[in-house]
Amino acid sequence: METGRSDEVIVVGGGVTGLTTAVVLAERGLRVRVWTRDPVERTTSAVAGALWWPYRIEPVALARVWALRSLAVYRELALRPEVTGVRMVEGVLGEGDLDGADAWAAAQVPGLRRARAEEYGGTGLWARLPLIDMSTHLPWLRERFLTAGGVVETRTVSSLAQAPAPVVVNCTGLGARELVPDTAVRPVRGQLVVVENPGIRTWVTSTEPSGEMAYFFPQPGRLVLGGTAEDGQWSLEPDPRVAEAIVQRCARLRPEIAGARILDHRVGLRPVRDAVRLEREPLPDGRALVHNYGHGGAGVTVAWGCAEEAAALAAP
Repeated sequence: METGRSDEVIVVGGGVTGLTTAVVLAERGLRVRVWTRDPVERTTSAVAGALWWPYRIEPVALARVWALRSLAVYRELALRPEVTGVRMVEGVLGEGDLDGADAWAAAQVPGLRRARAEEYGGTGLWARLPLIDMSTHLPWLRERFLTAGGVVETRTVSSLAQAPAPVVVNCTGLGARELVPDTAVRPVRGQLVVVENPGIRTWVTSTEPSGEMAYFFPQPGRLVLGGTAEDGQWSLEPDPRVAEAIVQRCARLRPEIAGARILDHRVGLRPVRDAVRLEREPLPDGRALVHNYGHGGAGVTVAWGCAEEAAALAAP
């Protein structure tokens, strides 16, 4: 197979993981092409509520390292929110506990503290975290990649071996289930409701005693409500009953949400795996395949940390 120049890399997958990895590679001087089935506006990443915080990702210890590296990048990007889509926004992580599972973040997230009674009805953490508007961020990533000399090609890939480059980076998310194939990666379905923002400026994530989630994120021109985590469900069709329940749960946190006009319904499939696959695999013909997938509900949260590690693995 003709594999082109030794500094050529093909990244398969055009969501936030693929584009961020491609940016890092291109800005390190490599000749990078992204092969993507869909434009960025139609990827799973485009549906994300996109609050920075590790969620449904394993292994936890590594995820925290990747997340903190990404946090440093997002803080810089938040200096230009209208361009990058990244803003630093205050809110409450419901059921968070500085003495428990969230102690790792205490020294790394400035201003992280226990929520006051007037801020949240139960135990929670008040934090100022990156909140990413994916409708702005994904096109910005694509433009940054193109500016670095990268090329985006629309292709439907049936085999990773089709990519004629010395190094191929697999950022296909749930697509890896068929392409690798890797049945360990599975969908966890998330449904969202987008409404007119009734004046809410802070975000909240909450888990009810029943285990059901409620969260809302103020994005430019809208309020994103969630959500669900349905393991093994593939349907991309919004369920009206689920949407109604999401609105009701969020309205229990902020009553003014109940009367907000609905703008849109969204469904995304989180690519969950027992552990993120981030490794270099030698191919029989001497080429290299770097895997970077299985980030669950934390693809945005760990994007830059994982991209830098994948880029190091992809080095000729």
